[in-house]
Amino acid sequence: MRVVTYLLAVLFLVSAVRYNPPREEYDVVVYGGTSAGIIAGYTAKQLGKTVLVIEPGRHLGGLTTGGLGATDIGNKYAVTGLAKDFYRRIGSYYNKFEQWTFEPHVAQKVYDDYIRKANLDIVKSYRLKDVKTAGGWIKQIVVENSDKPQKSTDRIIRAKMFIDATYEGDLMARSGVSYTIGRESNEQYGETYNGIRLSLFHQLPEGIDPYRERGNPASGLVWGVQEGEFGEHGAGDKSIQAYNFRLCLTQDKQNQIPFSKPDNYEPERYELLLRILEKEKWTTIRSGFTRDTLPHGREIIHHTGNYLIKNMPNGKTDFNNFGGFSTDMIGANHDYPEGDYETRRRIWKEHEDYTKGLLYFMANDPRVPAHIREDMQSWGYARDEFQEYGGFSPQLYVREARRMVSDIVMTQAHCERREEVEDGVGMAAYGMDSHNCRRIVVNGMVKNEGDVQIGLGIPYPISYRAIVPKRTEIKNLLVPVCLSASHIAFGSIRMEPVFMVLGQSAATAAVMAIDAGKAVQDVDVKALQRNLKENPLADGSSPEILVDNDHPEWVEVSGNWSTGRGGYGKNHFSMNARPDATEFVKYTPEIKEEGEYEIFMYFANFQRLTGKISIRVQNGSLVRDVSIKTDEIRELGLPSGDWVSLGKYKVTRGKNCSVTVLGRGDGKHVVADALIWLPQRK
Repeated sequence: MRVVTYLLAVLFLVSAVRYNPPREEYDVVVYGGTSAGIIAGYTAKQLGKTVLVIEPGRHLGGLTTGGLGATDIGNKYAVTGLAKDFYRRIGSYYNKFEQWTFEPHVAQKVYDDYIRKANLDIVKSYRLKDVKTAGGWIKQIVVENSDKPQKSTDRIIRAKMFIDATYEGDLMARSGVSYTIGRESNEQYGETYNGIRLSLFHQLPEGIDPYRERGNPASGLVWGVQEGEFGEHGAGDKSIQAYNFRLCLTQDKQNQIPFSKPDNYEPERYELLLRILEKEKWTTIRSGFTRDTLPHGREIIHHTGNYLIKNMPNGKTDFNNFGGFSTDMIGANHDYPEGDYETRRRIWKEHEDYTKGLLYFMANDPRVPAHIREDMQSWGYARDEFQEYGGFSPQLYVREARRMVSDIVMTQAHCERREEVEDGVGMAAYGMDSHNCRRIVVNGMVKNEGDVQIGLGIPYPISYRAIVPKRTEIKNLLVPVCLSASHIAFGSIRMEPVFMVLGQSAATAAVMAIDAGKAVQDVDVKALQRNLKENPLADGSSPEILVDNDHPEWVEVSGNWSTGRGGYGKNHFSMNARPDATEFVKYTPEIKEEGEYEIFMYFANFQRLTGKISIRVQNGSLVRDVSIKTDEIRELGLPSGDWVSLGKYKVTRGKNCSVTVLGRGDGKHVVADALIWLPQRK
C-alpha cells in the first residue's frame, strides 16, 4: 500500500511539473515581430538589455517583408535612425545609396542581418493568452502555442518593460489600456476628414445596380454590398478601413507561378466587377483615371483598371488596390480587431480566398473581356518569393485595428501642423489616407464609403505621449504601432518606415526607464530625443551630418533664390538658371570628428530641372568641380527623389569643407536642397 501511495505521489508531482509553465525573465519583451518589433528588439539588445521578441505567427517583418515593396514615404526627411539604415542596407544590396522599392526576400535578408548581429532571441508561433498586472505594472504574460495550444506548452514571461508592436494591439488591450476602434466624428477632435464620407476616388461608376437580379430589391444584395444606411456625413462609427494583401507579381515567365483556382472559389463574388467593366470599358488592368463634369455641374472621376502597380527590381511589382473594386475586401474586416483567434483566422482566410479568386476570375472567366483576361494572364506570382506559401504573401495588410487613447491623441491638426508637439520622437509625412470602410447602397446605386486622400508633404512630429498609455494606466508598456491617434491621423502615421522609427524610440525609452527605475511616462523626453539624435544606429557610431537648405548657421545664400514647398524636409531653394549666373547656395557644416566622409546631395523629382547642375566642393585647399546630369537621376517605382554622391573626402575638424551649388544652367531650374556628410566606417 505504501508503494502504491508513493507511486501516486510521484505521478502527481510529475503531472504538476509538466503543467506548470516555465518562467522566463527579460529586461524587455517585444510582442509582435513586425517591422517595428524587429527594430525595437534590435535597439534594446544593442543598448545592452536582455530581450525577447514574440511573434504570434511564423512570418517576421510584417508588411515590409510581406509584399509592400513600394515604400509609402511622403517625405524622406521623416525617416530617421535605424529605419533609414534599413533602406540604406536595402540600397547596398542593389548597389545604391538608398533603395525604397525592393523585393520581399531582400527585406527579409536585411532583417535577418539585424537579428544575427544582435543575437536577438525570437520565439515564433506563440500568441498572448493572459496578462497579469498589479499596481499599474505588467508583471507577467502567458503565451500559448499558436498552432497547437495546450497548457503543457504555455510559457510564462516576465519583463521590466513590454512593447506591443503588433498591428492589432492585443497586449495593449489585455493590459487594460484605453483604446478605441473605428472612426471618430469630425466633431470629437475638431476635424474635417474623419467619419462617414463619400469620395470620388476609388469609387464605383454611376448607376451600378446593387441587386442580384437587377432592379429587384427582393432578390437581395450583390455579394460585397452591405446592409445599412449611409448615415450622416462626418459622423463616427465602428467601421475600419479595408484590408488587403500586397501582391508581389511578375510577368517574367521563367519566374512565374500562374494563378490557379483557390479554395472556396465563388465566381459570384465578382459580379460587381463585371458590372463595372460594362460601364468603364477598360483597356488594361493598370490604374488610370480621368475627370469629368456632369451636366448639372457635379464632378466625377472615371477609373480604368483596378490595380495600382508599382515597379520593383528584377521584373517584380507591388500590386495594390485601385478603383471601385479591387484587392480591398471592403467591409469584411469589422470583426477583426476584437475577434478571438479563430475569428481572425477565418477573416484572414476569407481575404486570401477573395484575393486569389479575384486574380483567377480576371484571368479565366469568359465573361471578362478577352483583352483584360489576356492582360491578367500575363502576370503570375513570383516563384522566388514567399516560397513556403506558394508565392502568395503571408501577411494580411491590417491597415487599422485598435488605437490607443492616451493623454494626447494625434489628430488632423497635428498632421497639418496647426498644432505641434514638443516631445516628438518620430515624424510622419504621408498624406491623411484612409481606404474605404463600407460598400453600401446610396440613392439606389452601389457606392464605396470612407476613402480619404489628403496630401501633406511636410513632416510633422509624433508625440512621445502618443506611444505610452495614460499616466494613470500601465507604467511599463510602450505602443509604437497601435498608438494614440484619431482615425484620420492614424491614416497618415500608419506607414512602415514610421513604425520602425517609433519602434526604435519605444525601445530606447524602455531602456532609459529601466536604467532610471521609472515608469515610461516619467522618462526624460529631452534626453530621449538627444539619444535618438546622437546615437541613431544604437551602436555608438558617429552620426551623419545632415545640412538642409534652411539651416541658418551652415547655409549661405547669394542672389535671388526662391523658397519652394517640399523636397527634402519643409522646403528647398530654386532659381531659373543662366549661363552667366553668379548666384549660389553654400553649405558649410561644423565637422566634429575628422576622417573620411562621402558627401551626398538630394534631388527631388522636380519638373524642368536644368540638364546639368554645377557644384563646387572645397575641402581645405582642395577644390573640385562636380557636374550632375539631372536626366541620369532615376529612382525605381517612386516619385520622391534620390541622393547623388559628390565623392569622398578626408575632412578635418571645424568648418573647412563646403559645397556650393551654382546658379548656372540653361534657363530651367537649379535646385538647392539637402546635403549629407556621411562618415565612412573603417
